[in-house]
Amino acid sequence: MRTYVFKLYNSKRNKHLNKAINLAGSIYNHLIALHHRYYRMFGKMIPIFRIQLHITKLKKTKRYSFWNHLGSQAIQDIAQRIDRAYKLFFNNLKRGVPTSPPGFKKVRKYRSFTLKQAGYKLSDKNEIVIMGRKYKFFKSREIEGRIKILTVKRDALGDFWLYFVTDEEVQPIEARSGGSVGLDFGLKTFLTTSDKEKIESPLFLRRASNKLKKLSRKLSRKKRGSNNRNKARLDLARMHRKIANQRRDFHYKLALEIVRRYASIFVENLNIKAMQRLWGRKISDLGHAQFLNILDWQMYKNGCQGTKINRFYPSSKTCSECFYLLPELALSVRAWTCPKCGTEHDRDINAALNIQRVGTSTLKGEDVRPASVGCL
Repeated sequence: MRTYVFKLYNSKRNKHLNKAINLAGSIYNHLIALHHRYYRMFGKMIPIFRIQLHITKLKKTKRYSFWNHLGSQAIQDIAQRIDRAYKLFFNNLKRGVPTSPPGFKKVRKYRSFTLKQAGYKLSDKNEIVIMGRKYKFFKSREIEGRIKILTVKRDALGDFWLYFVTDEEVQPIEARSGGSVGLDFGLKTFLTTSDKEKIESPLFLRRASNKLKKLSRKLSRKKRGSNNRNKARLDLARMHRKIANQRRDFHYKLALEIVRRYASIFVENLNIKAMQRLWGRKISDLGHAQFLNILDWQMYKNGCQGTKINRFYPSSKTCSECFYLLPELALSVRAWTCPKCGTEHDRDINAALNIQRVGTSTLKGEDVRPASVGCL
């Protein structure tokens, strides 16, 4: 499977897509209300087939006949989204993970609808027919394979994007031979390699914080519902999109540089959600989760191999020379000396070396366990 993303031309006819997404948002809220009512009455979620039958009956009534303007497949997909969200919610409850059930959304903040087998037709040019209306998009490259799913998304600026999911099989390059590297992610540095190289993060959100404050202050001073307030909102959204694009560009270039230098890459299996609860905006600004997804894709395309190390492996507290394990190591301590062999360690470089060692041993099939706390 492969996904292609294209942007629609800005046109007056895009208002029809805007209405369709707003309609999808109102249907979403209607189905959420049904789920809440059913749960209060019976203490469980509605089976998906019952929701689908109920939708079919509603569309035949005069009151809800306007639902037919969206298309049956798009409405069924909304029901499936909610069903997946509720299943995830109940699974998290069983595992004791703190979470909240799917809730209502503001219609103007609802973002997309999905068409799977019907409702759209793609021409040879940069034109597509969606629910009977023709739209043009920026066709930057040819679409390979058969289109399986089309998703129309609206961003905060009001621009529309087409996401084509095709059945194209991306053939990976055969694994190549070469050097290996361990990557340790941090807060002060974006990542540290086992070659003792530290890569700083540009922290685009922090660098643009003053501009964001000014734009936010400008937005808060505008009268609600006015055109000036809408212009200020678009300026703020445009700045956030620029920051996200800068961060994504940095991640792609860094990932491509790493996969070209090394054939085997090893990283930690990070608990991003827990890190966000502890350090909040800083983790979001670093974007470790996005970088790992991009790195996985680049490794797949360039014939690299690697693995993720168990997040509970004490990579920072284990001496990379004699494998002595410190009983405690505070996060504020950035350098320490091994009491057994006397080696001086930089915390991040030592962790990267241990990640490389454990990752290499894992690929070879060896069983590497953390050393027990040693004695002098």
